Amino acid sequence: MVIAIASVAAREPRTQRQTLAQAVAAPTRTPANLARDKYRHPLDTLSFFGVSPGDTVVEIWPGGGWYTEILAPLTRAKGTLYAAGPWPDGLKGVQGLQAKDATTYGAVKLAAFPWSDGQPKVPDGTADVVLTFRNVHNWRMGYQRGGQDYAAEAFRQMYAMLKPGGTLGVVDHRLPESASEEREKNSGYIKVSTVRRLAEQAGFRDAGASEVNANPRDTADWPDGVWTLPPSYRLKDIDRAKYEAIGESDRMTLKFKKPG
Repeated sequence: MVIAIASVAAREPRTQRQTLAQAVAAPTRTPANLARDKYRHPLDTLSFFGVSPGDTVVEIWPGGGWYTEILAPLTRAKGTLYAAGPWPDGLKGVQGLQAKDATTYGAVKLAAFPWSDGQPKVPDGTADVVLTFRNVHNWRMGYQRGGQDYAAEAFRQMYAMLKPGGTLGVVDHRLPESASEEREKNSGYIKVSTVRRLAEQAGFRDAGASEVNANPRDTADWPDGVWTLPPSYRLKDIDRAKYEAIGESDRMTLKFKKPG
């Protein structure tokens, strides 16, 4: 009996990973996005965060929909996917996917984030998983808020939308702990300790970290910050081969839990 139970338990993680692998391999993904899997490691990242097809998932600031192309097929049959971003223009990327392919993306729900009175929001206490990829540095830098840091507010809103026991997954450009805190305001990089502090202050507990998105070639001290590296190449052709060889940024991958 013990052997049988152990066998079932051993099969379960593989089943979930296979389901995630199918979503990562979805034929509706665009070739340009597939080419970046080697930097973003979506299968290992989503596996670490424990995302399941029956979850209610919130993708914060989806941008052009890079992860939406994976999360929408994953959750379409059994779960729910919210795309939450600056209202309404920050969701144009997802709206474009919906207009192009209603079958795959039509069920994605749109919400404001951070939300204000009168804007649609993710209902409090409804999400199993909230995911945000390379966005905390924007809130810390005061993007779209005149340079005023609103990261603490963002974490409070993410905490509110999660069910007790729910997961917050954070990926962001990693600033060395030895660097000046001032560099968080202009480089696009942020310290792990800053993200953990923001999460803890909002009520989260630390649930682990992964090095799946680490890049030791990235020293995080580039002339135009993280945007020096691909895919931005802000310096255009200046030292482009050098930055191409480095690849995309060194990234933290952190998991937090809302106490249940």
